[in-house]
Amino acid sequence: MPDSARLGAASLGLLAAGGLLAYATRGRSSAVFGPSVYHGDRARNALALTFDDGPSESTPALLDLLERHKARATFFMCGKNVERLPRIARLVAEAGHEIGNHSDTHPRFDFCSATLIEQELAAAQEKIAQHTGVTPKYFRAPYGVRWFGLRSAQKRLGLLGVMWTIIARDWKWSAERVSSLLLERCGNGDVVCLHDGRTLAPAPDIRATLEAVRVILPRLQQKGLRFETMSEILCPLK
Repeated sequence: MPDSARLGAASLGLLAAGGLLAYATRGRSSAVFGPSVYHGDRARNALALTFDDGPSESTPALLDLLERHKARATFFMCGKNVERLPRIARLVAEAGHEIGNHSDTHPRFDFCSATLIEQELAAAQEKIAQHTGVTPKYFRAPYGVRWFGLRSAQKRLGLLGVMWTIIARDWKWSAERVSSLLLERCGNGDVVCLHDGRTLAPAPDIRATLEAVRVILPRLQQKGLRFETMSEILCPLK
């Protein structure tokens, strides 16, 4: 085989390997690094609103909006934020919402050691249980990035990975753009990723999230959609 052909074949091999790793790491349907889901039962008129990076000082305002519309949600919390705002974390549990694990300090896991990954999950699990009385069953990786070692950590801690059907980009988009996206795309069984915090930032500005949620709750209910927790939306799939 000529050298040019060998180089071409090697390049194609590298591209294929890189594409596979990218899918394994970030693909919403990927379960390469651990069991994971990204939607619920498509036959039911229900979806799951999920909120990452909290709790924050603005989480109570979000809880008020959800209560006004009798909507249940799942909050993927960072251990450090729970430790900083334990009372607000407890409010989420007391309001009847589900709590998931979103790591302790919100790192990207790509190229992290298996030991660090397990420490991140375990620390968040412990802090959430200590301050809310809830032991999470679900885990969402920060930035949606999974990596080697995550499967064993999930297994040891009894966690199912959760990705999303729709990510709202509410950390950078306007409320109007976020709400337009969700009103256009939300449907049966969807898992919607929003944020009630901004990584570990204290007092984050989540006004876009709050306004978008205020707009979409009644309008999606008018379409016949209910808001369920992850446990509820996944129940028929178990």
